[in-house]
Amino acid sequence: EHATRALQAIQSSERPIPAILLNKAQCVIVIPGLIKGAFLFGGKYGRGFASCRRPGGWSSPAAIVIEGGSFGNQLGGSATDVVMLVMNRRGMDHLLHEKFTLGADLAVVQGIGYDASVSADVFMRAPMVSWSRSKGLFVGMSLEGASLRPDKGENRKLYGRDLNNQEILAKRLAPPRGARPFVTALNQFAPKVAKG
Repeated sequence: EHATRALQAIQSSERPIPAILLNKAQCVIVIPGLIKGAFLFGGKYGRGFASCRRPGGWSSPAAIVIEGGSFGNQLGGSATDVVMLVMNRRGMDHLLHEKFTLGADLAVVQGIGYDASVSADVFMRAPMVSWSRSKGLFVGMSLEGASLRPDKGENRKLYGRDLNNQEILAKRLAPPRGARPFVTALNQFAPKVAKG
């Protein structure tokens, strides 16, 4: 529910994620209320969900944890909604593995500077593009050094059994009732099938 609301809030804002990027994305990760705490040695922690394209629409969501890394000095200890677009197969392959680190295993570009006439090629070629929104405002947040891993406990709660993220994202698994609004929102905002 929180991930769905975060995605809807960004897409209904004055600066939604451009459709050209959403329609190219292979997977989408939504982390609602990512917690940043400079008092915790500049660390960050958040939980959310990922979904990948499959024939006929988006996959059932797989639970994700993001942790570690440093924020620099942006926004003190506030919570921020983060949306990450996985733009190509290389990025998707990392997402299907157990754990990877942004900036080290996979480059991530901040989407806040997107300009369709100037920098579209940079964003289209990046393995991952991120948007961050705090208190209604888009902010530049570095995710370098943060690691993403499956949230096995949350997957168990959602699906009632042990499933890894590859099983959820790559197979035709029907979304549980509680996950259907999230999949519906993705199909609304990014209905086109990515090519290339």
